Amino acid sequence: MNLKKWRTALCCAALLAAAAPAAARSPALEASDVARFWTAYDAVRASADPAEKRRALLRDYIDPGTPGLRAFMQAKGYTPECYLDAIERYPKFWNSLRADTLALAGKTADAPQRIEALRRLYPPLRPATVYFAIGCLNSSGTTLGDKVLIGAELAAAGPDTDVSELPEPRRSGLRGYFATRPSEALPLLLVHEYVHTQQKGPGPTLLAQAIYEGAADFVAERATGQLPPLDYVRYGRRNEARLKRDFRAEMHDASYAKWLYNAPDPRYGVRDLGYYMGYAIVRDYYARAADRERALREIVELDCTDQAAVEAFLARSGFYADEAAAAAAPAG
Repeated sequence: MNLKKWRTALCCAALLAAAAPAAARSPALEASDVARFWTAYDAVRASADPAEKRRALLRDYIDPGTPGLRAFMQAKGYTPECYLDAIERYPKFWNSLRADTLALAGKTADAPQRIEALRRLYPPLRPATVYFAIGCLNSSGTTLGDKVLIGAELAAAGPDTDVSELPEPRRSGLRGYFATRPSEALPLLLVHEYVHTQQKGPGPTLLAQAIYEGAADFVAERATGQLPPLDYVRYGRRNEARLKRDFRAEMHDASYAKWLYNAPDPRYGVRDLGYYMGYAIVRDYYARAADRERALREIVELDCTDQAAVEAFLARSGFYADEAAAAAAPAG
């Protein structure tokens, strides 16, 4: 081989070597469960025999499902019965969003770029697979191990999705959520859930779980430039002082019920404000850090199952520093 050809070959090899890791790092997206669900849905709706309905659901959706579907069912406690019940009760809902669910995976064309932005922020990022599946109307996204699990029946919905058959308060809750056009925020949801695949959780207290969720929101914001278009963000920004006081009084509770995964709290008229409180704590931790790259790694790697570690993180954030200083100040 002459020198020119040798240099050309070396250059090509170098380009291939550089491209290969990037390709290998691209997140794997699997959406085949969605189409299988609709095959099962049609078979269930076409039959009048309860036993045959169940057989069709198992045969066409659950039994041939991906590891992601099995993980989704495990993570959320889904059973064949919950699917059959939802299919029978809410046909208007299902018929109004079939096309949207089938098109959802196509809205993630920029997912590799988003995940690569996350990797630049957090170089130790471990790979995860993103699965789109259909659930039982109670999760747009969750994780299990190295799997990001997207509930397409919620993540694909929008203002035109028909929720008229659903009971209250689920109807009002989903109508409000669908008004935010969740599919347009899908890249942000993917990054938020991807961060969860890197974390240790859930937490044993409200404080720990709020930081677990808030960290995922904060890191996703750093990677995408966005926060969720949800009420807890808008309300939290306007009412942080009040929430800060109320949260401190309850943050060591073992229950998350007033702050996370909840119906709107009567005190505020808004749900999921624990996300914002965790975000605000993480935001302050990052802002106080001299080494931002190290701080980002500490945020992702915080063991939220360890209450002592969570308490130390809160102290270092300075989130309640003003209150502590005021309490320590001499009277008069």
